Amino acid sequence: MQFEYKTIEKPIENTLLKEKGSKFIGFAFPVNNEEELKAALEKIRAEHPKATHHCYAFRMGLNGENYRANDDGEPSGSAGLPIYNQLLAHEITNVLVISVRYYGGTKLGVSGLVKAYKESAKITLEDANIVTRELETEIEITFNFNQQNIIFTLLSKFDAKIINFDSQEKASILARIKLKHQDEILELLSNLQFVEYKL
Repeated sequence: MQFEYKTIEKPIENTLLKEKGSKFIGFAFPVNNEEELKAALEKIRAEHPKATHHCYAFRMGLNGENYRANDDGEPSGSAGLPIYNQLLAHEITNVLVISVRYYGGTKLGVSGLVKAYKESAKITLEDANIVTRELETEIEITFNFNQQNIIFTLLSKFDAKIINFDSQEKASILARIKLKHQDEILELLSNLQFVEYKL
Protein backbone atom coordinates (compact mmCIF):
# COMPACT_ATOMS: atom_id res chain seq x y z
CA MET A 1 0.00 0.00 0.00
CA GLN A 2 1.20 3.45 -0.89
CA PHE A 3 1.10 6.18 1.78
CA GLU A 4 2.56 9.20 0.03
CA TYR A 5 2.66 11.03 -3.28
CA LYS A 6 4.57 13.86 -4.90
CA THR A 7 2.90 17.13 -5.76
CA ILE A 8 3.73 20.84 -5.95
CA GLU A 9 3.90 22.93 -2.82
CA LYS A 10 2.04 26.01 -4.05
CA PRO A 11 0.64 27.58 -7.23
CA ILE A 12 3.02 28.84 -9.92
CA GLU A 13 1.64 31.63 -12.06
CA ASN A 14 2.57 33.56 -15.19
CA THR A 15 5.64 31.78 -16.55
CA LEU A 16 6.16 33.17 -20.04
CA LEU A 17 7.27 31.49 -23.25
CA LYS A 18 7.36 33.35 -26.57
CA GLU A 19 7.30 31.44 -29.82
CA LYS A 20 7.06 33.23 -33.21
CA GLY A 21 4.93 36.02 -31.78
CA SER A 22 2.63 33.70 -29.81
CA LYS A 23 2.75 33.99 -26.05
CA PHE A 24 2.31 30.94 -23.83
CA ILE A 25 1.60 31.77 -20.20
CA GLY A 26 1.97 28.84 -17.81
CA PHE A 27 0.19 28.11 -14.55
CA ALA A 28 0.37 25.15 -12.16
CA PHE A 29 -1.95 24.53 -9.22
CA PRO A 30 -1.99 21.86 -6.53
CA VAL A 31 -5.56 20.45 -6.62
CA ASN A 32 -7.17 17.83 -4.39
CA ASN A 33 -10.65 17.54 -5.87
CA GLU A 34 -12.96 18.57 -8.73
CA GLU A 35 -14.03 21.79 -6.95
CA GLU A 36 -10.45 23.08 -6.64
CA LEU A 37 -9.82 22.08 -10.23
CA LYS A 38 -12.86 23.97 -11.56
CA ALA A 39 -12.06 27.02 -9.42
CA ALA A 40 -8.49 27.20 -10.79
CA LEU A 41 -9.66 26.85 -14.41
CA GLU A 42 -12.35 29.50 -13.94
CA LYS A 43 -9.86 31.88 -12.29
CA ILE A 44 -7.48 31.66 -15.28
CA ARG A 45 -10.28 31.98 -17.85
CA ALA A 46 -11.48 35.08 -15.99
CA GLU A 47 -7.96 36.55 -15.87
CA HIS A 48 -7.33 35.86 -19.58
CA PRO A 49 -10.68 36.25 -21.34
CA LYS A 50 -9.04 37.36 -24.62
CA ALA A 51 -6.60 34.45 -24.87
CA THR A 52 -6.89 32.28 -27.98
CA HIS A 53 -6.68 28.98 -26.07
CA HIS A 54 -6.66 27.76 -22.47
CA CYS A 55 -5.08 24.32 -22.79
CA TYR A 56 -4.55 22.20 -19.73
CA ALA A 57 -3.89 18.80 -18.24
CA PHE A 58 -4.24 17.43 -14.75
CA ARG A 59 -3.54 14.30 -12.76
CA MET A 60 -5.32 13.46 -9.54
CA GLY A 61 -5.31 10.42 -7.31
CA LEU A 62 -2.50 8.40 -5.79
CA ASN A 63 -1.38 6.91 -9.08
CA GLY A 64 -2.73 9.72 -11.22
CA GLU A 65 -5.70 7.54 -12.14
CA ASN A 66 -7.97 10.57 -12.57
CA TYR A 67 -6.53 12.62 -15.43
CA ARG A 68 -7.48 14.67 -18.46
CA ALA A 69 -5.72 16.49 -21.26
CA ASN A 70 -7.62 19.28 -23.01
CA ASP A 71 -6.52 20.88 -26.30
CA ASP A 72 -9.15 23.66 -26.12
CA GLY A 73 -9.46 24.02 -29.88
CA GLU A 74 -5.82 23.37 -30.79
CA PRO A 75 -5.21 20.42 -33.16
CA SER A 76 -5.89 17.12 -31.37
CA GLY A 77 -2.99 15.95 -29.20
CA SER A 78 -0.91 19.09 -29.81
CA ALA A 79 -1.48 20.83 -26.47
CA GLY A 80 -3.11 18.87 -23.63
CA LEU A 81 -1.01 15.75 -24.15
CA PRO A 82 2.42 17.46 -24.15
CA ILE A 83 1.34 19.25 -20.95
CA TYR A 84 0.16 15.96 -19.42
CA ASN A 85 3.44 14.27 -20.34
CA GLN A 86 5.29 16.86 -18.25
CA LEU A 87 3.20 15.85 -15.22
CA LEU A 88 4.30 12.26 -15.87
CA ALA A 89 7.93 13.28 -16.41
CA HIS A 90 7.97 15.06 -13.02
CA GLU A 91 6.14 12.09 -11.40
CA ILE A 92 3.63 14.37 -9.68
CA THR A 93 -0.09 14.07 -9.07
CA ASN A 94 -2.90 16.29 -7.71
CA VAL A 95 -1.62 18.99 -10.06
CA LEU A 96 -3.30 21.04 -12.78
CA VAL A 97 -1.14 22.74 -15.41
CA ILE A 98 -2.67 25.35 -17.72
CA SER A 99 -0.98 26.96 -20.69
CA VAL A 100 -2.76 30.08 -21.94
CA ARG A 101 -1.95 30.98 -25.55
CA TYR A 102 -2.23 34.35 -27.18
CA TYR A 103 -1.93 33.83 -30.94
CA GLY A 104 0.76 35.97 -32.50
CA GLY A 105 -0.14 35.74 -36.18
CA THR A 106 2.27 32.99 -37.25
CA LYS A 107 1.02 29.41 -37.39
CA LEU A 108 3.31 27.03 -35.52
CA GLY A 109 2.11 23.77 -37.07
CA VAL A 110 1.35 20.68 -34.99
CA SER A 111 4.99 19.85 -34.20
CA GLY A 112 5.65 23.49 -33.27
CA LEU A 113 2.61 23.51 -30.98
CA VAL A 114 3.64 20.26 -29.31
CA LYS A 115 7.08 21.72 -28.65
CA ALA A 116 5.72 25.05 -27.35
CA TYR A 117 3.12 23.53 -25.01
CA LYS A 118 5.63 20.98 -23.72
CA GLU A 119 8.16 23.76 -23.07
CA SER A 120 5.54 25.99 -21.42
CA ALA A 121 4.52 23.19 -19.01
CA LYS A 122 8.15 22.27 -18.41
CA ILE A 123 9.32 25.77 -17.41
CA THR A 124 6.22 26.19 -15.24
CA LEU A 125 6.88 22.94 -13.35
CA GLU A 126 10.60 23.70 -13.07
CA ASP A 127 9.59 26.82 -11.10
CA ALA A 128 7.56 24.69 -8.69
CA ASN A 129 8.80 23.20 -5.46
CA ILE A 130 7.96 19.49 -5.58
CA VAL A 131 7.05 18.08 -2.18
CA THR A 132 6.10 14.67 -0.82
CA ARG A 133 2.73 14.60 0.90
CA GLU A 134 1.49 11.82 3.11
CA LEU A 135 -1.95 10.44 2.44
CA GLU A 136 -4.50 11.29 5.08
CA THR A 137 -7.99 10.19 5.93
CA GLU A 138 -10.64 11.59 8.26
CA ILE A 139 -11.91 9.80 11.32
CA GLU A 140 -14.77 10.68 13.64
CA ILE A 141 -14.45 9.49 17.22
CA THR A 142 -17.27 9.59 19.80
CA PHE A 143 -16.47 9.07 23.49
CA ASN A 144 -17.47 10.00 27.02
CA PHE A 145 -16.37 13.50 27.99
CA ASN A 146 -14.12 12.22 30.81
CA GLN A 147 -12.07 10.22 28.25
CA GLN A 148 -10.94 13.24 26.29
CA ASN A 149 -7.39 13.19 27.68
CA ILE A 150 -6.88 9.58 26.57
CA ILE A 151 -8.20 10.34 23.09
CA PHE A 152 -6.21 13.56 22.66
CA THR A 153 -3.02 11.83 23.86
CA LEU A 154 -3.56 8.96 21.45
CA LEU A 155 -4.19 11.29 18.50
CA SER A 156 -1.24 13.56 19.24
CA LYS A 157 1.06 10.54 19.48
CA PHE A 158 0.23 9.86 15.82
CA ASP A 159 0.49 13.48 14.75
CA ALA A 160 -3.23 13.73 13.93
CA LYS A 161 -4.81 17.09 13.07
CA ILE A 162 -7.96 17.94 15.01
CA ILE A 163 -10.52 19.48 12.64
CA ASN A 164 -13.42 19.76 15.05
CA PHE A 165 -14.01 19.02 18.74
CA ASP A 166 -17.50 18.93 20.20
CA SER A 167 -17.37 18.69 24.00
CA GLN A 168 -20.84 17.54 25.00
CA GLU A 169 -21.61 14.80 27.54
CA LYS A 170 -20.91 12.47 24.61
CA ALA A 171 -17.91 14.22 23.09
CA SER A 172 -16.85 13.87 19.47
CA ILE A 173 -13.74 14.68 17.52
CA LEU A 174 -13.22 14.91 13.80
CA ALA A 175 -9.54 14.41 13.04
CA ARG A 176 -7.31 13.93 10.04
CA ILE A 177 -4.89 11.06 10.45
CA LYS A 178 -2.09 9.74 8.29
CA LEU A 179 -3.19 6.68 6.38
CA LYS A 180 -0.08 4.76 7.40
CA HIS A 181 -1.17 5.04 11.08
CA GLN A 182 -4.83 4.15 10.48
CA ASP A 183 -4.73 0.46 11.47
CA GLU A 184 -2.75 1.14 14.61
CA ILE A 185 -5.07 3.97 15.70
CA LEU A 186 -8.19 1.87 15.05
CA GLU A 187 -6.78 -1.01 17.04
CA LEU A 188 -6.03 1.23 20.04
CA LEU A 189 -9.48 2.84 19.83
CA SER A 190 -11.26 -0.51 19.65
CA ASN A 191 -9.57 -1.50 22.93
CA LEU A 192 -11.14 1.46 24.72
CA GLN A 193 -14.57 1.25 26.37
CA PHE A 194 -17.39 3.68 25.38
CA VAL A 195 -15.47 4.78 22.31
CA GLU A 196 -16.92 4.60 18.83
CA TYR A 197 -15.37 5.68 15.57
CA LYS A 198 -16.13 5.87 11.89
CA LEU A 199 -13.97 6.65 8.92
